[in-house]
Amino acid sequence: MSWTFLFLAGLFEIGWAIGLKYTDGFSKPLPTILTVASMIVSLGLLGLALKALPVGTAYAVWTGIGTVGTALLGIWLLGEPATAIRLGCIALIVCGIMGLKLAA
Repeated sequence: MSWTFLFLAGLFEIGWAIGLKYTDGFSKPLPTILTVASMIVSLGLLGLALKALPVGTAYAVWTGIGTVGTALLGIWLLGEPATAIRLGCIALIVCGIMGLKLAA
């Protein structure tokens, strides 16, 4: 169950990272409320995952999921560049996440 909490925490991290862009410096109420809610849920789920997982592994996986998801959504939603090097580095992060899961 801890890995499920961790995965969901990573998804909510993506939500708040992308949400920050839409808050326009926290000047738009609805995106701000949704972003802050995503932050709270993400940290709460990370806390639940940490009951059974090592902090180093959990934190690395949490940030890895957030990094990969945010980078991919940045490409898809925000028109950020999708260069071969960038996509290759994202793939390396995914390999690192899978490696940590296998090592745990």
